[in-house]
Amino acid sequence: MEFIFVLGIFFGGLIAANFLANPNPIAINLKLAHELAGYGITDHSGLVPNQLFNWPALLTVKGFTMIAAGGFLVGFGTRYAGGCTSGHSIMGLSTLQWPSLIATCCFMAGGFIMANLILPFILSL
Repeated sequence: MEFIFVLGIFFGGLIAANFLANPNPIAINLKLAHELAGYGITDHSGLVPNQLFNWPALLTVKGFTMIAAGGFLVGFGTRYAGGCTSGHSIMGLSTLQWPSLIATCCFMAGGFIMANLILPFILSL
């Protein structure tokens, strides 16, 4: 049964990539494009910038920090909070769980701090 599930994931990804993908470049705000250009990110053709998310970029300090260390921190945070963001925010809040409200507020605060304070520092390395 698990094999069928894995096949569904594989073929679902193939179908989505080949038949449902939008060929147009991602439209972003001009102010954001100017700010990203200051960090060396100019390719906005995909969902994620190719200058950051590719195999050669993984071997740089910036790439290692964003991908490997970031993945470790996500796993640590999930374990420390007793669940993932969607589990707490959707299921926990819908059942009026006090710990899920606290966890969701902390997730949001951490996201704001990361996006506005830490990420610009990492991108400028």
